[in-house]
Amino acid sequence: MRTLAIANQKGGVGKTTTAINLGTALAATGKRVVIFDTDPQGNASTGIDIQPEQRVVTSYNVLVGDRALSGAILQTKVPNLWIVPGDANLSGVETELMAGIRPQHRLRDAIAAYVAEEQGAGFEYMLVDCPPSLNILTVNALTAANAVLVPLQCEFFALEGLAQLLATIEAVRQNLNASLEIQGVVLTMYDRRTSLSDQVANEVRQYFPDKVYDTVIPRNVRLSEAPSHGLPAIVYDQSAPGSKAYISLARELIAREEQLKAA
Repeated sequence: MRTLAIANQKGGVGKTTTAINLGTALAATGKRVVIFDTDPQGNASTGIDIQPEQRVVTSYNVLVGDRALSGAILQTKVPNLWIVPGDANLSGVETELMAGIRPQHRLRDAIAAYVAEEQGAGFEYMLVDCPPSLNILTVNALTAANAVLVPLQCEFFALEGLAQLLATIEAVRQNLNASLEIQGVVLTMYDRRTSLSDQVANEVRQYFPDKVYDTVIPRNVRLSEAPSHGLPAIVYDQSAPGSKAYISLARELIAREEQLKAA
């Protein structure tokens, strides 16, 4: 199972939208995908119609060690897509984790136990939807992940705080997960009507010459509407520009992953 942390400490950059729609697009290609929701708001869970009463076992229980990962996975209405839902208990989990042993390794240990239990079978991708902060939940995701996928909005302050995220990634690489890589940077909220989006995109591509995806995610009302219906945008309206962009992103990600395997 390839684990990708979808991380950026800035809020409103499209992390959850990317987790839901990239996961759905990967599932549509036949990949078996599980989303691990670590946001206390549980928006990824709500966005694919996992109701609060269904969240009996959540990512909180997995992280504190109450339940095994295998006991927290729920099937969604999307074929080939599963989720470990998040809930409000995650908002206080930092204190609990830091009082225990190996607090940064809880997700990594849970994944290792799951892979051993399933004898290598199960899922091809886990997408970890991180909260908008660099707290113990994000550090757990980075410690467990093979690579980081960074959504970056095409707005004026796009690079503000990015240095802090990169510093955190480097610290995790040196102390907790030596193999952690930046899988790619996804430009989100692109507005072709403004020159600012192009300026920001060009700046980011100069900053990460080999990491930025060719696919950009446009500003699209369908992406905003879909969660209120409990549907990924790709299911809600497959013809919408945002849906087509995430389908393209999935193809590009798979191609990039195949190149990594070949190397």
